[in-house]
Amino acid sequence: MLSVSNLSVQFGKRILFDEVNTSFTQGNCYGIIGANGAGKSTFLKILAGDIDPTSGHVFLEPGKRMSVLNQNHNMFDEHTVLETVMMGNKTLFAVKKEMDEIYLKPDFSDKDGERVGELQVVFEEMNGWNADSDAAALLSSLGIGDEFHYTLMGDMDSKLKVRVLLAQALFGSPDVLIMDEPTNDLDFETISWLENFLANYENTVIVVSHDRHFLDAVCTHISDIDFSKINHYSGNYTFWYESSQLAAKQRAQQNKKAEEKKKELQEFIMRFSANVAKSKQATSRKKMLEKLKVDDIKPSSRRYPAIIFEQEREAGDQILNITDLSASIDGELLFKDLNLNMAKGDKIVVVSRDSRATSAFYEIINGKMKPDSGKFEWGVTTIQSYLPAENHEFFDTDLNLVDWLRQWATTEEERDEVYIRGFLGKMLFSGEEALKSSRVLSGGEKVRCMLSRMMMLRANVLMLDEPTNHLDLESITAFNNSLKNFKGSVLFTTHDHEFAQTVGNRVLEITPNGVIDRYMTFDDYLDDDKIKELRKKMYATS
Repeated sequence: MLSVSNLSVQFGKRILFDEVNTSFTQGNCYGIIGANGAGKSTFLKILAGDIDPTSGHVFLEPGKRMSVLNQNHNMFDEHTVLETVMMGNKTLFAVKKEMDEIYLKPDFSDKDGERVGELQVVFEEMNGWNADSDAAALLSSLGIGDEFHYTLMGDMDSKLKVRVLLAQALFGSPDVLIMDEPTNDLDFETISWLENFLANYENTVIVVSHDRHFLDAVCTHISDIDFSKINHYSGNYTFWYESSQLAAKQRAQQNKKAEEKKKELQEFIMRFSANVAKSKQATSRKKMLEKLKVDDIKPSSRRYPAIIFEQEREAGDQILNITDLSASIDGELLFKDLNLNMAKGDKIVVVSRDSRATSAFYEIINGKMKPDSGKFEWGVTTIQSYLPAENHEFFDTDLNLVDWLRQWATTEEERDEVYIRGFLGKMLFSGEEALKSSRVLSGGEKVRCMLSRMMMLRANVLMLDEPTNHLDLESITAFNNSLKNFKGSVLFTTHDHEFAQTVGNRVLEITPNGVIDRYMTFDDYLDDDKIKELRKKMYATS
């Protein structure tokens, strides 16, 4: 259906893709992965025709329609929400627009009548008469009610705009659907809806995402960008990750016999095929895994940072006690009646529909913001470390990374340059990179530096406000694994579903009408019908 042949992309001396030949077939969902800078977004733009490759061609089967999730949130500000969705099918919208313009002509002629007749035939063949109702139904399923359908996009809240643009991409069941980070700025309920939609989608989907839960739920294949090539692997992200790790381990075991390695890989495939029965795309994906050859599994060249949190000392039973806490911004109430007794070993997922509420919560308990009312008290044996959502103030300096990290050293050994360089090397700042200015770091590099700082502090309580922002999949995976193994206590807010589910053992939801506090996994929290009803009430008057 969609293929690329002899595709090469070069920027100056840098080669992103070198003679890539691959195809994407109907009924499959391809998750494009690769290290930061590997060219994931560039590849999607080439497929969409937004930029041209240095050489090579993209071929879409004649008569097939491609739709792309638009990243420009202001592009349709002069159009209504309903119009914006229907513009996802450009041909249909053009036909409808021409018909409407002809009907509005004051001097409607016989020639106009003939043209309208021709357009009506095309419109009917495209199921155009149901376009308005189909677009409205799609919007409603994404939480955009009838009251917004004729609102101008320019007047819509930015988070609702994202849903409208998602509806635009999905409208009319395009033959090829291309999406770059579709879960950004979506809440967990909307992401869950999208996962279900794509899991049952019969056409071709090509997606870039850092959300591992999303990739696991929707992907039939993982398309790995590595060494300037693209290779497809059957299965979802977890299967790709675990199989590539197993292959890398086997490659390191030089003395292991080939027969033993093959048997180990075959057993892994069988085990994963059995477990995949739980997935939404179980039948087709299981068949693919059963046909998978051991030789198809290859080790990855990816580098994973060594994120290891150790405690200076173990905390006592009392971690954090909060009484009747409330906060507002510019007179708008963010939360009230927040009471919490955090115990040793709690790993609490702090959630809210308003990100300002969760950020204010962290700022208050870190002494950086005053609450409207209430108080909090940390246990005397606790050592706290905080990763804020915004970290600009930490990097407003020209210090190189060695000197930057040295600010949080507490012993002579830790102040030694060799020690710090070794520390930075584990976090993927090797060689001369350790001497670059902290002012010129990328978003992902800043977060890796902040994590290095946290590890240096050896706290027994970690507070993390959207910690996966800007990180690549490799860093997110390493970070996630580290927190699962951490023996201390954690308060964290994240839009990464896998992170929330695998780390948290308690959920605290903050609303303007009080809080919901439950000892349970994140998935159980989202699936609990009683909690769903309670959440509706808590947000009803907010």
